[in-house]
Amino acid sequence: MATLQRIRNHGVFLLVIVGLAMLAFILGDVLNSSSSYFNKSREYIGEIEGQKIHYTEYESAVEQLTEVYKIESGRSDFDEDMHAQIRNQVWQMLVAKYTLQAQGKLIGMDITSDELYELCAGAHPHQLITSRRMFADQNGQFNRSYLLNFLQSVEMETENPEQAANIKQAKNYWLYWENAVRLTAMQEKYVGLIQHLVTANNLDAKYAAQAKQAKVSVDYAMKPYYTVADSLVKVSTNDIRKIYDERKPMYKQTPNRDIAYVAFPIVPSEADYELAEKAMQAIEEEFRTTEEVAVVVNSNSDVMYDGRNYSEATIPAAYKDFAFAKGAKKGDFLPLSYDAESRTFRMARLMDCGYSTPDSVQLKGIATQEGEEDQDYGWLTENDLPKNIAEPAFAGKKGTRFTVNLGMEDRTFEITDLTKATPKVKVAIMEREVTPSSKTYAAIYNQANQFVVNNPNEEAFRAAAEEAKMEVETANNLQKMGNKVADLKSSRGIVRWAFNAKEGQVSDVFECGDKYIVAVLTACHDGEYRDFEEVQATLRYEAVNRKKAEYIIKELGKVTTLQEAADKMGTEVRHIDELKEDAYRFGTEGMEPAVIGTAFAAAAGEVSKPVKGNQGVYVLVPGTVDRPTAEIDYKAEIANLNARTSYSLPYQLINSLEENAEIVDNRATFQ
Repeated sequence: MATLQRIRNHGVFLLVIVGLAMLAFILGDVLNSSSSYFNKSREYIGEIEGQKIHYTEYESAVEQLTEVYKIESGRSDFDEDMHAQIRNQVWQMLVAKYTLQAQGKLIGMDITSDELYELCAGAHPHQLITSRRMFADQNGQFNRSYLLNFLQSVEMETENPEQAANIKQAKNYWLYWENAVRLTAMQEKYVGLIQHLVTANNLDAKYAAQAKQAKVSVDYAMKPYYTVADSLVKVSTNDIRKIYDERKPMYKQTPNRDIAYVAFPIVPSEADYELAEKAMQAIEEEFRTTEEVAVVVNSNSDVMYDGRNYSEATIPAAYKDFAFAKGAKKGDFLPLSYDAESRTFRMARLMDCGYSTPDSVQLKGIATQEGEEDQDYGWLTENDLPKNIAEPAFAGKKGTRFTVNLGMEDRTFEITDLTKATPKVKVAIMEREVTPSSKTYAAIYNQANQFVVNNPNEEAFRAAAEEAKMEVETANNLQKMGNKVADLKSSRGIVRWAFNAKEGQVSDVFECGDKYIVAVLTACHDGEYRDFEEVQATLRYEAVNRKKAEYIIKELGKVTTLQEAADKMGTEVRHIDELKEDAYRFGTEGMEPAVIGTAFAAAAGEVSKPVKGNQGVYVLVPGTVDRPTAEIDYKAEIANLNARTSYSLPYQLINSLEENAEIVDNRATFQ
């Protein structure tokens, strides 16, 4: 009973304890059950007009566009800049897609499946389809039968893994262009609708016609700003700030960073040179005598041996004199040597010589299906072709046909012509570039890391660099999605670091290609506009010119004749005959819209007030404006104005849609 009484006495306290325990349990359960939600939110790379973009959607589109570029270019060795370009292009396409979809829903606009078919495979396909080389005949012209055959081939079913992979690649290629056509057609349809609303009228036509026809002769005197010494005018910070406030919209910015950095080049040590030389010396005799040349070379050399034929024009310059020397014979050997420029040890063995083959061959693909045409591939060198095609092509004669398996199909080729045979050789090349060893990498990394440890802030960073006579490079206006810093390879990591660091913070060591980099964050710019201090120096020049204009106008006083103005300016009277109202330039003085406007607005024969121009101060005496009274062809003028608008409107319209769209870009978190 005593125990129960104690519980009753502490009832409120116990209720609180139990309540807190239950709350902790419930919250823990909620958070655990919600972890999938929070994880899922981190899977979205962005959001466009309310449409969440999942990471897999983005990456799939990147992979698809990469494959398209490979097929279109015939290359697969894309560098980091190309990969960054592809990723940015995919994002821009997603932005265009979802902003247009949002607009389409508002106005009931879409591309139907029937429309899409006609645009892709109908009687008159879209230009994006007709300009694909894959669907072009031997004359480079679009051939619809090629397109239809291609579409049939991507629907084939096969159990052959290689063929299945090729079909999948071809299908992805087609789906990309189908989606591109759909997006482009949506843009064209939307722009077409708006263009009917943005049109010139009779008043626009009248002003445009009159501006083209109106002309005036003008006498003038001009004093350039550069003839006034800077010491004669005084510019305050407020004068410069006034211009900044006028131009502020021009200084809108996205968040960016400024950094400074030093480089520690990763170069071979003396030990690396000795090691490379000893390795080449160790295999020199074997390379000279072995019957298994391909095995020895391909196991030890930076240059693979595939038995290719070299002409004097195609052999690497370092081996030309050796291979094509007078009296050269099979088995000749070029002893080990070192080239300092390329940091390479090299030697070579002449495997064959004294024979001739064509430099180029002209091939034609023979049609295998009804309705298909032969395809002319033009002139090709041995290096342009896969080995299984090159061998029969260069061994045959004009008119010879041969068949090669290309994975998805057998293809028959005909040799339509060959160039004259020229002397060839086969050379086995053994090269070994001296590269830094792991020990060297570690030593240089330790040096860079010690620099970081000893210099934890910007002041120490700069002092240490100066003492060590290291060049401090700068990189300004780094963007959050920037792929690299200046020309540094693999430097995306530095950009990521810069957006997570504090001003004055020194980075860890970054490996950027053949350099270790240590950076310091010198400035963060997160405001909507560039700070006044950043642009002050640039605007000072204009502020000085404004003060000089005031100085010149004050010196002029009240002049009554143009000659008097010229005398006070220390210049001469000049003349422009037939200045047109729609001119962009004022004679030879350059872009001067205010001066041109004054020439047409001032009273004829009277001295104008001084005009502040871009290059200097002007005083004018215009003649009588000649405004022809010819009848205006309003229809033609309106058509001309609309045509001019049509060039810029599509870009401005799509750009405006994207600028005003609600877009969240989280790509920097994933890249």
